[in-house]
Amino acid sequence: MLNVLLALLLCFARPFEEPVSWAGAVEIPDGTKLEFSVELKHDSGTITIPMQHVKDLPLANVTVTDKQMKFALPSVGAAWELKLSDDGQSASGVLRQGAELKTTLKRLAAGESAVKELKRPQEPKPPFPYETSEVKFENKAGGATLAGTLSLPRGKGPFPCVVMVTGSGPQDRDESLLGHRPFLVIADHLTRAGIAVLRYDDRGIAHSTGNFATATSDDFAADALAGIAFLKTRTELDPRKLGIVGHSEGGLIAPMCAAQSKDVAFIVLLAGTGMRGAELLPLQGKLINLATGMSAADTEREEHKSAGFFALMLAGKSDTELKEAIRVEALKELKAAPESKNLSEAELAKQADKVVVEQSGSVLSPWFKRFVALDPRENLLKVRCPVLALNGEKDLQVPPKENLAGIRKALEEAGNKDVTLRELPGLNHLFQTCKTGSPAEYASIEETFSPLALEAMTAWIRKHTGLD
Repeated sequence: MLNVLLALLLCFARPFEEPVSWAGAVEIPDGTKLEFSVELKHDSGTITIPMQHVKDLPLANVTVTDKQMKFALPSVGAAWELKLSDDGQSASGVLRQGAELKTTLKRLAAGESAVKELKRPQEPKPPFPYETSEVKFENKAGGATLAGTLSLPRGKGPFPCVVMVTGSGPQDRDESLLGHRPFLVIADHLTRAGIAVLRYDDRGIAHSTGNFATATSDDFAADALAGIAFLKTRTELDPRKLGIVGHSEGGLIAPMCAAQSKDVAFIVLLAGTGMRGAELLPLQGKLINLATGMSAADTEREEHKSAGFFALMLAGKSDTELKEAIRVEALKELKAAPESKNLSEAELAKQADKVVVEQSGSVLSPWFKRFVALDPRENLLKVRCPVLALNGEKDLQVPPKENLAGIRKALEEAGNKDVTLRELPGLNHLFQTCKTGSPAEYASIEETFSPLALEAMTAWIRKHTGLD
């Protein structure tokens, strides 16, 4: 899940009394490069990451020599270590936070520009023809107070309203990702069309309280239902016309909410899943690996390995047993690697143990375990309200044919007669018009959310809430 890695990336330092500017990138396993720039003194510095809408964020715990840079971002448990080149003009190393991500920096000459600003032409700019207000609502049972933005059309209400639910990983209310803010673009489009929108920061993220690290999809569903309960208290809104729009994992959560509460009048699944996580993840990995140039043989091997590991998880193996499975596989790969042929057994064991530490933090987390086991069809079978499911034809993260088929079959078995499913041509997982669908394209595409998808969603909601 792409959204979990991207939230970790922030950075660096070097021994100069006057600020020195650097520009570089962190390499993500799917081929994405997260570009950033930093200004550093000998013991302090700031970072700017256009893709994450971060500007001049202070760095912490900086120690610098003429050969190394070390620094950390304690708030996200991240630490960096880079070696300087002999001429001091570049640096390379890793960002460590679970996995190790390759990082490179280049020293900028005086007056040389850093990372270029991203073009995002769809982002709305004020003044807006609608009202927005900052709101908070509570999930008391979950110990979270969610902070968000409520957008209200002008004119006579009460208005229909949607709660927007983000994809996986720590997300703010705009679902900010690689310089894009899709929920901001969607909210603007819907509100201009007479549909109110509530979007909010995930629990424990930005201005919301609560513990994100221990939360599962069930907790996020409870947060979304708390949003529905909050909307029912607003006199500007029609309590009979409250829906949920969920993207990616949010498209898994929306049916969970609709299955639990009759207050959810309709749901929109944007790249929603129709298969268990244990089935989806190997398929997702296969398609992304092929798109990034991995050989068919290596891709098949990786798919088989991940499917086997998820089978162990579904079989109820303990964390100790799962860690041992990771270690065994790591040792096998290390021994087969040409660069490891001169390593001793002790050195190989040490490296394998390191792999276990790096991987187990994420794959043994409460969220990941629940996602692997959770079958969206079980909730879809209980959904009686109208459903719109949109998937991009070139989505490699939630492949459309397999997932729409799963959604369709479950809703048919449920006897739900008001179902619309569409595979939108040329769109990726973020609903951008794309070439290949690879996550490596996301940042370079200027479009944030396809007008085709915006219009399809808006027209369907207006029809189902009596606006048309």
